[in-house]
Amino acid sequence: MDEILPAEHLVAPGLAHEVHDLVEGLAREPWGQVSPSVYETARVVSLAPWVPGQAERVRYLLCAQRPDGGWGPPGGYAVVPTLSATEALLAAGPRPAAERGLAFLRRLLPAAASIPDTPAADLIVPALVERINERTGEALPLPAGIDGRRLAGVRQYFRSGAAVPEKLLHALEVLGDGARDAPGVRLVGPGAVGASPAATAAWLGGPRPSAAISYLGAAARRHGGPVPCATPITVFERAWVLGGLARAGVAFSAPTGIVASLTADWGPSGTAAGPGLPADADTTAVVLFALGELGHPVDPDVLQAYDIGDSFCTWPGEDGSSVTTNAHVLDAFGVAGRRDVVDRLAGWLCSQQQADGSWHDRWHSSPYYATACCVLALARFGRGPEVTAAIARAAEWVAGTRRHDGSWGRWGGTAEETAYAVHVLLAPGAGGWPGLGATERYLAERRQTDPPLWHDKDLYAPHAIVRAAVLSARQLMLRNRV
Repeated sequence: MDEILPAEHLVAPGLAHEVHDLVEGLAREPWGQVSPSVYETARVVSLAPWVPGQAERVRYLLCAQRPDGGWGPPGGYAVVPTLSATEALLAAGPRPAAERGLAFLRRLLPAAASIPDTPAADLIVPALVERINERTGEALPLPAGIDGRRLAGVRQYFRSGAAVPEKLLHALEVLGDGARDAPGVRLVGPGAVGASPAATAAWLGGPRPSAAISYLGAAARRHGGPVPCATPITVFERAWVLGGLARAGVAFSAPTGIVASLTADWGPSGTAAGPGLPADADTTAVVLFALGELGHPVDPDVLQAYDIGDSFCTWPGEDGSSVTTNAHVLDAFGVAGRRDVVDRLAGWLCSQQQADGSWHDRWHSSPYYATACCVLALARFGRGPEVTAAIARAAEWVAGTRRHDGSWGRWGGTAEETAYAVHVLLAPGAGGWPGLGATERYLAERRQTDPPLWHDKDLYAPHAIVRAAVLSARQLMLRNRV
């Protein structure tokens, strides 16, 4: 075991065992600890019924269906998982559940004012609507804001024989039959395409000799049939866990090689969340921050490839921008002592704050995550009256949205969102906010599994990252109480 934090960082009594188990789990489960995905599981049901665990995948979809016939969270978040599950059940044959899904879609799609900004939604939604309409003779409409033109353009591009851009590998299944042996696609890591079971199954096209067969079987075994949306997520999970614990001053030891693994696939553009995914500024920045906190600093200039002037993109050509990516980039330059970039990004983050004091982001469905990322970066490295005012407004918003049981949450109280709220309230400059006893009890006693809140093709839960946020929040409250 390698000690990677100094002895003065003491773990609060009662948390040491949980922290130890969490960090040991990073080595025990190197692919990452990720919840199964309705979207991705349904794609494997439809595209690769020959992968072991098909009956269990179908059962998972049936059990996950809501009483109203849909799948997933409320509103627009239900569109992608409901389309995917309905199409899969039409293919697999349990007609009553598929009919309920169709009935729900007939109501949902015309009324959907917008679709959440989840990865490849503008490609996935028209591809699935097209597939369902072909299977059923339906005329399901596309929801507002999606017209199918980008999907048609992408398919035409690939029919020309062009190689698949790396950033589209994760959603290769939208190409339909054109995904099989698509030009330029190669298996990486454990045999995956785009770190996605769905993309891998679409590329494979059938049960033929390939490392992809082993990958799909291993992905299915992890949850007894169902599969996660992205796997492996080794670097992403390890960076967020180690960096989050270190930021909160939680002492821990890591198995040999865990820290070194953060830069094992380092390249000119930094690193990716896992094999088969493109390098991105978000993962690279969190790795840089974690390494800096753990006494292994790396020059952050690799992030200059993502600099677009006032802020940083998550990857070149990104549509829109991410406040959490920029908060993490601020962290990376902050721990390296680069005031020029820190001051620029601090000003940009303040300009992105909502009128109520919160921040919202494209990588997470909850504003509590985005707000915590921004406040922690600003409180640690920002300076000046604008930063001070932004932190105070954020703390006021968080304090004003606490639920009666001491929890926080967008759709209902969750341990994850409550942890983010605690991080905001106890951040330097937030005022301390005493009276968190009910919150402390809520986090200590919470045994119910939180719903997935993180953005991928549908929502997912990175369990180890969530545990790290909760344990760090409990440490902060215990330390604050003392």
